[in-house]
Amino acid sequence: MAIERTHHPVMMFLEKTKASAQFMKEAEHVMPGGVTANIKHFAPYPIVMKKGSGAYLTDVDGNVYIDYLLAYGALMLGHGHQAIQQAIMEQLQQDGTVLFGAPHELEVTMGKRLQSLYPSMERLRYTNSGTEATLLAIRLAAAYTEKFKIAKFEGHYHGGYNQVLYSVNPSIEAAGPADEPVALPESMGMTDGEQRDTIILPFNDLDACEKILRKHKDEIGAVILEPMQGGFIPATESFIKGLRAVTKELEMVLIFDEVKTGFRVGLGGAQAIYGVRPDLTALGKVVGGGFPVGVVGGAKDIMMTSAPRASADVFDSSQSAKSGAKEVLFHSGTYNGHPMILAAGLKTIMTLEEKITSVFSITDTLKEGLEALFSARGIPMKAVGSGSIFSVVLTDREILNYRDLQRADLSTRKMIDMNLLSEGIYTKPLNRYSLSTAHTSNEIEQTLDAYDRVLTKLFGGATS
Repeated sequence: MAIERTHHPVMMFLEKTKASAQFMKEAEHVMPGGVTANIKHFAPYPIVMKKGSGAYLTDVDGNVYIDYLLAYGALMLGHGHQAIQQAIMEQLQQDGTVLFGAPHELEVTMGKRLQSLYPSMERLRYTNSGTEATLLAIRLAAAYTEKFKIAKFEGHYHGGYNQVLYSVNPSIEAAGPADEPVALPESMGMTDGEQRDTIILPFNDLDACEKILRKHKDEIGAVILEPMQGGFIPATESFIKGLRAVTKELEMVLIFDEVKTGFRVGLGGAQAIYGVRPDLTALGKVVGGGFPVGVVGGAKDIMMTSAPRASADVFDSSQSAKSGAKEVLFHSGTYNGHPMILAAGLKTIMTLEEKITSVFSITDTLKEGLEALFSARGIPMKAVGSGSIFSVVLTDREILNYRDLQRADLSTRKMIDMNLLSEGIYTKPLNRYSLSTAHTSNEIEQTLDAYDRVLTKLFGGATS
């Protein structure tokens, strides 16, 4: 695509975000690279936010943005929702503390609500993040099957720990054959043993997956995947149902990582859409109402490997001489099932049960409007995704997996995103879009107008 670079987007960005630039220089003296999580960084520097309200963010320069990042999808009620604030205050007033360090009623109340929406969760445990949830799910699978290799899919992300930090965003040139990808590390500090223990599968290619899984049937204890890659590239129905059948036959635990898709594609996640029952499910993001949380749930016989026993307590020094701790799967955490977070999460679910249809409707309106703007200029584009989450993919080809996505025009998408930041439309460049109950037709209209201006500047051919 030929782009008319009348105003370079980076220069416009630098001009509008001078306070962010100054802040990041100071932050680099406190935190490596100036950030507490690598995902928060993008070139030339991330925008530093000052305030959030509803569908909007305000940065330290005073620029106002319509927020489509929404803390990477976590804030499905938008920023500062009154129901969340009220739930937190009521919990604190009623309980008199923010934390018990002991069992409390909300653990069961929230658990029952989740079980009603995710029937596959016959038993569940709380964690403090989606990353912790997938980590626990993999440990549960290993304990249950006594097989310690895992299989994950190329392009799928399950957290920042070693065992799954392979082939998330690999170079296609180095990634091996499409039907038999190789495990490529995505970080320093990884070991050869971890690489050998992580098998990479091609998404939406059932024949190739089955061949790999059968080859390693005596070694792989768990197959973990995002049922919609990145939250927006869906598994085909034949693939996901075929994978369920193969993993069951080979006695491998099938783990659905629904940290991104849980509540965003439906109240019951992707598994409700497909009608497929995984052995274990990991949730996070939306279910915390903006607070750090994770949930692992699944088949009772698998989950019960983590049930404590008096004769097998790693923290009971009186049992040290005859400890059977290694006979029980260890799972603990001071903040697991945090009452304030569960109060916020429960209120989020209750609100979404009333509002989720309208969120999906407004998302469809945005997707259709964007596709029309690109189509009017003859620019290939698909708004890929379902429910309240999608990504703008510049291609006219079907998108089934990571490699398909890499063949799209990513450089032009990034150029568009940088221009949109100057127009007050916020998401991290190249990231997916998430919507919330706070987004209305007004925000959609503003967003489409901003896109129209950006596309006119870059490609010409205004439609209005």
